[in-house]
Amino acid sequence: MPLVIPADSVGIVSPQTLRIDAPVRLACGRDLPLLEIVYETYGQLNARRTNAVLICHALSGDHHAAGYHYKDDKKPGWWDYYIGPGKPIDTRKFFVVAMNNIGGCAGSTGPTSIHPGTGKPWGADFPLLRVRD
Repeated sequence: MPLVIPADSVGIVSPQTLRIDAPVRLACGRDLPLLEIVYETYGQLNARRTNAVLICHALSGDHHAAGYHYKDDKKPGWWDYYIGPGKPIDTRKFFVVAMNNIGGCAGSTGPTSIHPGTGKPWGADFPLLRVRD
């Protein structure tokens, strides 16, 4: 990271985890007994809650779309050129949520997660996913 954080950076960010402790029905008809989604947020949600933007990634991405995870981090988020103050997705205007998809390999529930019923990784038994999941 540069000695000084650029003015158009969202700065240092921390991943967060949403945990849903109730079954979640997937498009394939199977349920996940619990679901964890890792995400990051940038900017502020306005009082009317009308300025939220959801950033989704392709299969090779993750939740770290902008900023840095720590002071000496040399790699900003994968869409850092586009998210931040004065950038196309301007965090002075928008509240941005970037999430790691279900089944992703960066912390959200997926095949390497422990199945709560067996105590072992889901592996090949992990349910098939669709984009709408």
